[in-house]
Amino acid sequence: MLPLASPALALGAPRFTDTRLATLAREQGDIAAWQAALAQGAAQAAAGAVGDFAIGLTDAAGRTFLAVDRFAVFSLCYRVIEGRLHFAARADELAALPPRAEIDPQAIFDYLYFHVIPSPRTIFQGVHRLPPAHCALFEGGRLTVTPYWVPQFTEPGRPAFEPLAAEFRQCLRDAVAAQLDGGKPACFLSGGTDSSTVAGMIGEAAGRPAATYSIGFEAEGYDEMQFARIAAKRFGTEHHEYYVTPDDLVRNIPHVAAHYDQPFGNSSALPAFYCAQMARNDGVTKLLAGDGGDELFGGNSRYAKQRIFGWYDAVPAALRKGLMEPLLERTPLGALPLARKGRSYVEQAKVPLPDRMQMTNLLLHLGVDKVFTPDFLARVDQADPLRQQQAVWRQVQGASALNRMLAYDWRYTLAEADLPKVCGTTQLAGVAVGFPFLDQALVDFSLRLPTEYKLKGLKLRWFFKEALRGFLPDEILAKKKQGFGLPFGVWANKHAALLKLASDSLHSLAGRGIVRPEFITALLDEHLPAHPGYYGEMVWILMMLEQWLQEHHRGDAV
Repeated sequence: MLPLASPALALGAPRFTDTRLATLAREQGDIAAWQAALAQGAAQAAAGAVGDFAIGLTDAAGRTFLAVDRFAVFSLCYRVIEGRLHFAARADELAALPPRAEIDPQAIFDYLYFHVIPSPRTIFQGVHRLPPAHCALFEGGRLTVTPYWVPQFTEPGRPAFEPLAAEFRQCLRDAVAAQLDGGKPACFLSGGTDSSTVAGMIGEAAGRPAATYSIGFEAEGYDEMQFARIAAKRFGTEHHEYYVTPDDLVRNIPHVAAHYDQPFGNSSALPAFYCAQMARNDGVTKLLAGDGGDELFGGNSRYAKQRIFGWYDAVPAALRKGLMEPLLERTPLGALPLARKGRSYVEQAKVPLPDRMQMTNLLLHLGVDKVFTPDFLARVDQADPLRQQQAVWRQVQGASALNRMLAYDWRYTLAEADLPKVCGTTQLAGVAVGFPFLDQALVDFSLRLPTEYKLKGLKLRWFFKEALRGFLPDEILAKKKQGFGLPFGVWANKHAALLKLASDSLHSLAGRGIVRPEFITALLDEHLPAHPGYYGEMVWILMMLEQWLQEHHRGDAV
């Protein structure tokens, strides 16, 4: 027998903007406040709360209401069975309800395309995940899912730097202070601008230095510990370090892969887990993370790269269509060494956003037909991932190309990849997590920050760095972004046990009829040894897929 309905589920710490609802939440609990808010309508109820939250409840009229916060820090999944809506924080819990949900081939295709499975799809057929900033209402057997918040960017006419910088610094202090839980103040520290900023602001907000936790790697080009130490010294933190080893990966890859409710391919999950575990063993109950700074203030290198491509639109159409494109694309000149880069530039610049950003997609570069078996490809829609991205891109109108890229990344980089990475691994380690950069006041501030303050010419996050100059060490302001990047491919070529785990996983996956066995052989025997940093990413996501399937899926075929 199925349960008649899912029980009410309230996660996180929503802050209700309506004072009446805020009072009700304080006196009777969040569920009572949500019940009262629902009288205004589903979208209005969800929009009236800020902070991190997920809510699922059924009211006295029999309507079921679901909502998640603007970045889906807390997850909520749903499934309709025999006319009833069931919901839970995890997709696998809903998949286990009878009749047991089958694996969705399209979700596996999406996983290899994105390295995660973006909402609303999950790995299970018929089980969906509520997208960030969305709510749902199930009434009379009909489910309606709608966005309740879409970013609206504004461009001030004559921005003044100093007042904005002072406001920004105060917003940062307030956001960090709001995330502290009264226990030992602590944060991740990669040595980048975001985590270093959080570490310094904790000292101001808590009145004592933060405890900081950093991960290192004994691999050339991957270790950033020197920058973490610079930040720790500047802010006088209680600093802790751990160097992850290949043996650590062999020991915990299955553990981390199995913890997620669906396949998850972000390779930074393992370092994040060890960082959180180190903090938990040190008595920390909540870690603050720096995720969001790049996406709110223009810190990713692709923003500058896409601006360069955008300059092509300023070239007169007659020159583009009448000379440059014919000459570079349809004559032997374009194949010459000096002209090859120009041809590549024109070919990419002609493609509109967001399609252009997928021209370097790893799966597409390898070749879909070379990776998947024909039988598997016959069961999926290869064009669907791009349609998903185009729909998200179209949501934000009337904004600059940069701001549209930021909003796009709020969905695909933050909500679908980076936040689940941190939330999942801290949960596994037994530590709570907070994201000061996603505080609503900071998000609102970024929405009205001029485009040229985020990307000044080709200078990434110009305003952020200038506003914090003198607070952050100069070495950190000048460094390139790296984070907790994992040298998996490099290690797999040198460490026998790690290579065996990867090889056994990939050959097992080939037996499920998803990927071609000959592709797996070439990937492991030729591509990985030749280019470990690049092809190691594909080995990783395939390995994590198989490790998850071994724990959660009975049988060989998918």
